[in-house]
Amino acid sequence: MQLDLERRAEHSRVMALLSPVIALVLTLVSGAILFAAIGQDPLAALYAFFIEPLTASWSLQELVVKATPLVLIGVGLAVCFLSNTWNIGAEGQFTAGAIAGSMLPILLPGFENVLTLPLMLLMGIAGGMAIAAIPAFLKVRFGTNEILTSLMLVYVAQLLLDYLVRGPWRDPDGYNFPESRLFTDAATLPALADGRMHFGAIFALIAVLVLTIMLLSSLKGFEIRVLGQAPRAGRFAGFSRNRMVWFAFLVSGGLAGLAGISEVSGAINQLTPVISPGYGFTAIIVAFLGRLNPIGVLLSGLLLALSYLGGEAAQVSLGLTDKTARVFQGMLLFYVLACDTLILYRIRFTQPSAAGAGAVQGKGA
Repeated sequence: MQLDLERRAEHSRVMALLSPVIALVLTLVSGAILFAAIGQDPLAALYAFFIEPLTASWSLQELVVKATPLVLIGVGLAVCFLSNTWNIGAEGQFTAGAIAGSMLPILLPGFENVLTLPLMLLMGIAGGMAIAAIPAFLKVRFGTNEILTSLMLVYVAQLLLDYLVRGPWRDPDGYNFPESRLFTDAATLPALADGRMHFGAIFALIAVLVLTIMLLSSLKGFEIRVLGQAPRAGRFAGFSRNRMVWFAFLVSGGLAGLAGISEVSGAINQLTPVISPGYGFTAIIVAFLGRLNPIGVLLSGLLLALSYLGGEAAQVSLGLTDKTARVFQGMLLFYVLACDTLILYRIRFTQPSAAGAGAVQGKGA
């Protein structure tokens, strides 16, 4: 007896729309079971994770702060995944954008004028695009697997950041702590309220709006969908697969770089060895949970940001570790992919063929 996946001739549009909701419900049920298994009250734990962070104005601002990089990175990854281009290195592009954009306030702290912040943002976008261009080039020129190359570059960017803040970019007045000098007011993103919420949230909303219009109402959006769903038809239509690889990587890398410099300029105000709790990897979940739709990415970004806030609240109120939030995120991705798979395929139990069984026995002998 073996298990096979057989593609359905047709799939339910209703189930496709309900798939993220089903995945979320299954995650909540599994989370309740997990909390009960470790001796916690499931209802109290779920309240701490998903309700408590929404009960104060400051935590709502924190929700927006944490959702901003997830949405910026997620909409870029949605373009990649829709075009069947697999950029798994957004975490490295986020870090590269933070490094490149921080060069100005760290190396030239006296450069303070109206051009400081725009130049930092442009340099952050360029930094993310530059490191994203490496797997794009290797894919187009040598046919290299972009999943592996983009993922490995994450460690390159993170180690470069660690080297810089512990070495040449370390704050000379920072009592030997591994961190850069604090950014000046001219190098800091304006706040949107009396708190940590900053202008990066506006960038995220603009990115959602622009990419929604592009995907739904432009030839480029049509090209992305065709090459993603039917590459052979795309070639007949004259669309270039190589140009699409470049386009998808540069767009997603640029948005990840913008997220990186927005985070350090708006929320942290300096470079430290760790500037991200894993936004680039969590944004993969955000993209798929949002059905690779920019509006859906905005909503799922808020949900995943809530899981970060809930994890922090649960550490205080329940004494749980920060790994619990990652367990939630992992379960959510698993259920999203499982639901999508069962929408497109049906499970069949079949008997192995006689020829296949004989081959297995021959190998065993």
